[in-house]
Amino acid sequence: MSLFQQNFLSILGVLTFLALEISSHSTRHMHYSPPNVTPLTHLFSNVSISQQFSTSFGASNVKFLNNGSSSFLTLNKYSGSGLASKSKYYNGFFSAAIKLPAGLSSGVVVAFYMSNAETNPHNHDEIDIELLGHDKRNDWVIQTNVYANGSVSTGREEKFYLWFDPTQDHHYYSILFNSHHIVFLVDNIPVREFKLNPTIYPSKAMSVYATIWDGSEWATHGGKYAVNYKYAPFVVSFAEMSINGCTLPNSTSCTKAVSSTIEGQQFVSLSKDQIMAMDWARRKLMFYSYCNDKPRFKVMPPECK
Repeated sequence: MSLFQQNFLSILGVLTFLALEISSHSTRHMHYSPPNVTPLTHLFSNVSISQQFSTSFGASNVKFLNNGSSSFLTLNKYSGSGLASKSKYYNGFFSAAIKLPAGLSSGVVVAFYMSNAETNPHNHDEIDIELLGHDKRNDWVIQTNVYANGSVSTGREEKFYLWFDPTQDHHYYSILFNSHHIVFLVDNIPVREFKLNPTIYPSKAMSVYATIWDGSEWATHGGKYAVNYKYAPFVVSFAEMSINGCTLPNSTSCTKAVSSTIEGQQFVSLSKDQIMAMDWARRKLMFYSYCNDKPRFKVMPPECK
């Protein structure tokens, strides 16, 4: 074999390796095209983040842009950062367009969620969208969770891969919460419906939070892939924030406060298209559900049956 042929094969091998590496980093969000659904995000107006939220921690890592309509939150080796809504809500439609940090981000957690843990530490309610820097492959995953009148030991987690690269552009992550169900949506595709009943019902008003923080101890298999601050700072962008909720207890006035949309017939149950889209997401993208975790639950929670 000539020197030219050896060099050619060597270069070809390197290119093949790089192609496989790029492919492995993008397989999670290149295989699927989502179904078409009616975009709920178009039905609700956006708010000024700087007017509706206060800094909850890491003030030096919070930056408002575009007259307060968007925000950068940063995680560095000194601190994460977060925002908390100035009002508390019983139900509503809560959404944000989020662009995640690029690069190696294992252990980084970006969250958009509702909680009253600060005021009810032993009996709190929580509705979570958590975006986890998952492992060494540069994949991000989404975890959804619901707590109702309980501690973290009663969490009801489900995890999904994404069908797009969440670091390239903003994508919508949304929570629809009314007296019938909690629906988690990604780019208006329902990925999970959690039906409510009197024994499982987040009943106390919750704040809305947007945060970025170091979740190394639990986000990546018990700290197997901790945050590598060599790649810091990690910056997440929040924009097109929609906070349309009821700030009063469940009552006639509360229903009127949300203009009958959240509790209206359109939102009592999922449409046929939404059901088909959710089935697609769960078949193609869900890789963990607490309802399938028999080692954790000796007796499955009743809603899993």
